[in-house]
Amino acid sequence: MMSLEGKRALVAGSTQGIGKAVALKLAEMGATVVLLARNEEKLKTVKEELPTVGNQIHEYLVGDFTNPTELKSKVDTFLQTGKTIDILINNTGGPKAGPIMDADISEFIAAFNQHLICNHILVQALVPGMKHNGGGRIVNVISTSVKQPLPGLGVSNTIRGAVGNWSKTLANELGPFNITVNNVLPGATNTTRLQEIASNKSAKTGDTVDTIFDEMADESPMKRIAKPEEIAAAVAFLASPEASYINGINIPVDGGRTKSL
Repeated sequence: MMSLEGKRALVAGSTQGIGKAVALKLAEMGATVVLLARNEEKLKTVKEELPTVGNQIHEYLVGDFTNPTELKSKVDTFLQTGKTIDILINNTGGPKAGPIMDADISEFIAAFNQHLICNHILVQALVPGMKHNGGGRIVNVISTSVKQPLPGLGVSNTIRGAVGNWSKTLANELGPFNITVNNVLPGATNTTRLQEIASNKSAKTGDTVDTIFDEMADESPMKRIAKPEEIAAAVAFLASPEASYINGINIPVDGGRTKSL
């Protein structure tokens, strides 16, 4: 098994779905995990679920990605303890669904803050420690819409693309410091977010949620929806020493749904 013993990882959006699966996987590989999300009770619950194969002492931070200023303050306070982060997993829930023509300007601003700005706040806070430690890993969980815009997700398509280009620029700048920056692009994955999208579509079309899930599954050559653990496996590889020369790339984990190479 790839080992992350002696490494400390900060995992955003880690109380459910892909973020939780990533936190569990990294802890299983020996990393000390710092959970980051806005619901303290859920954070406490997930913290107790994390494996401690190397006698790690896991932690959590309460932070809300809808409030970038508060998030920065929480992370800065954590870093004042002298601890550093070796692995940063940027992950947060997607913007409101809907056609781009129907989107209010405020939706773009909110999504830009929640995704790109908060990601940037975390990177600016944590990269100095990575440089001091001689390297690090940054993995952004985004969406296959970086490569191929998805119908009915206008704001998401726009903001995800911005995060993808931000990430590639960052990879170019941080490569000389042995810090890699890569993106994992999940396809349809069985998370609360996907269930919300299916429920909204069901309300508009009259189709059942199960029917909509079946349609989503049919879009992939594998004819099924991903499990969060399958996305977490790709994230964990990019966070590992084995991925030391992989930098600045997008890895779709979508069963082959994306049409482009």
